[in-house]
Amino acid sequence: LLSAMADKAQNVNNKIMLDIEDSSYVDGTISFYKLIKEKYDNVGLCLQAYLYRTMEDIKSLIELDPWIRLVKGAYKEPASVAFRKFSDVNSNYLLLSKYLLITLIKRDIRTSFATHDLNIHNQIKSEAKKIGIESKSWEFQMLYGIKTGAQHLLATEGYKIRTLVSYGEHWYPWYMRRLAERPANVGFVLKNIFI
Repeated sequence: LLSAMADKAQNVNNKIMLDIEDSSYVDGTISFYKLIKEKYDNVGLCLQAYLYRTMEDIKSLIELDPWIRLVKGAYKEPASVAFRKFSDVNSNYLLLSKYLLITLIKRDIRTSFATHDLNIHNQIKSEAKKIGIESKSWEFQMLYGIKTGAQHLLATEGYKIRTLVSYGEHWYPWYMRRLAERPANVGFVLKNIFI
């Protein structure tokens, strides 16, 4: 099924992103991505910065010249597999971002930084300038309707910005899973509805 979808998407110059729900799916999803990447360049993989293993996962994929979408992670995970404090997640996100930016110089990878954290945006922009990476070599990704002013500002500054829109018959359950898995997300959504 995914091969057929990747074929159709490739024929119309479109892309597919594989998401990883909770940590129990990481190994299987990465193995599947490695198989599908052999044939298709238009398929990317979402990796979560709050998992301890993510740097090693990225390093294991680099030879494939992957498309990596880096997110913080939204599921409640045990302390044995994931950072528990937001400050630790943010620090790891920045560490992974820097590694991906440096890798852009050497490899033909695609990188998407998916976060609404404007402080992280600013640090990524600063790091990219310091390294000498053009703003069009990577992109920011944000959800539709959240921090739209920031999205417009990024675009006017010359950064690529991709907006995620959930739609179709399963959008509501998908959205509610994100809220249920991490109740702090409810406050985040409410706060951003009115910005």
